[in-house]
Amino acid sequence: MLSRVGDNLYWFGRYLQRAEATARIVTVNGHLLLDLPKQVQTGWMPLIEILGVEKYFEKLYDEPTEANVVRFLLTDDASPSSIMTSVRRARELARTLRDTMPQESWEKLNDLYMLLEADGEKCLNRRYRQAFLGHVIDDCMLMFGLLTSNMSRDLGFQFLRLGTNLEQADMTTRILDVRSVNLIRTKGAGELAAFDNIQWMSVLRSLTAYEMYRREVRERVQGDHVLRFLLQDREFPRSVVFCLARMQRTLAKLPEKRSLERAISRSLAVVRDADIDKLVEKGLSEFLDEVQVGIAGINDAISEAYFKV
Repeated sequence: MLSRVGDNLYWFGRYLQRAEATARIVTVNGHLLLDLPKQVQTGWMPLIEILGVEKYFEKLYDEPTEANVVRFLLTDDASPSSIMTSVRRARELARTLRDTMPQESWEKLNDLYMLLEADGEKCLNRRYRQAFLGHVIDDCMLMFGLLTSNMSRDLGFQFLRLGTNLEQADMTTRILDVRSVNLIRTKGAGELAAFDNIQWMSVLRSLTAYEMYRREVRERVQGDHVLRFLLQDREFPRSVVFCLARMQRTLAKLPEKRSLERAISRSLAVVRDADIDKLVEKGLSEFLDEVQVGIAGINDAISEAYFKV
């Protein structure tokens, strides 16, 4: 397989996963603001921080109002992490990959792009936003289903899987990094602590993890349990350990690259062996920063190993 084709499949998986994840966090944040009292300040800026695009946002907008943040994350072509940008880039890559993927996946992606072009501005209105974002999520999930069910398990599929799992691991750590800081600080802080479980539930719902958490943990939603589940659970597909372990298994079907294997193994060990209780007491930010640096290192190692010629 040409390195260019593998690179395109890898980034196609990342962009499609990013579009779905962005739609989810905007949807869940809207619901969260309705559930919390006015004295609990969350706002919309945390969504910008989750995606790590503060400097881009500050160049384009004066303040993080709901209208500005929603436009930036959904339809703004100048935003590197907007749904429109992710879908457009995925579509550009798919043009070169049409002979490697099922025709139906290209048609569904093209339909989603046309929908964003024609009706994207409607989602800026609260009245239409949730339904529109639900459509985006459903289309992304449908495309993943088409690809998973109908693509041969050749090298191309393995690169697609690498991209999808790395993007999901990165998004999970970003959501936890931003959302958990204020939650841990307010633990036991009078009346605000009563709403911690609502916010932790929103973290779970941002990753479609609430039902699986309840089934696995079988306890009320608590911060340390949520962190342990989303970081270390071996069976939940959006946990960091699951994503890294799947990437490790995927490498067995690709040409051997020891440097990449070591990069994934190091990050997997850091997350798998972490003492969550101690991290909650001392603060998670430094630990999650370390994990995110490791994920960035994996991306660089993949590029160096397979795509640079």
